[in-house]
Amino acid sequence: MLKEFKDFIMTGNVVEFAVAVIMAGAIGSVVNGFVSNIVMPVVGHFSGGMDFSQMKVVLDEAVVDAAGAVVTPENAIMWGSWVNTIVNLIIVGLVMFLIIKAYNKTKKPVEEAPAEPAGPSQEDLLAEIRDLLKK
Repeated sequence: MLKEFKDFIMTGNVVEFAVAVIMAGAIGSVVNGFVSNIVMPVVGHFSGGMDFSQMKVVLDEAVVDAAGAVVTPENAIMWGSWVNTIVNLIIVGLVMFLIIKAYNKTKKPVEEAPAEPAGPSQEDLLAEIRDLLKK
C-alpha cells in the first residue's frame, strides 16, 4: 500500500503542482518587493511626491489624552495600500502568464494517433447491397 501511495504522490501532475505553488510564493514575494520598493516610489515621484501606501480617508481621528497616549486609535480607509495591492496583482499576473507561456513552449507537442483507415461510405455500402440484390 505504501508503494501505491508513493506512486500516486510522485506522479507528474502532483509534482508540477507542488513546484507551481512554491514558485508562486517565491515570485509573489519578489514581485511584492518590486512593486513596493521600485514601482510605487516611481509612480509617487511622477504624481507629485505622494506615498501611495500612506494615502487614506480618515473616518475617525485618533483620540489622545493629556499625557499624549492614544486612547482611541485612528479609524481610516487605507486606499493607498489597496492601490499598491492592485498594481502588485497586475504585475504578478503578468509574470505568471509569461512563465506559463514559456513553460508551455518547452513542452513536447502531443503526437496525434495515426488516423484509422476510412471504411466504405454509406453510399458505397448501399450500392453494394443494390448490386447484390440485382443478382
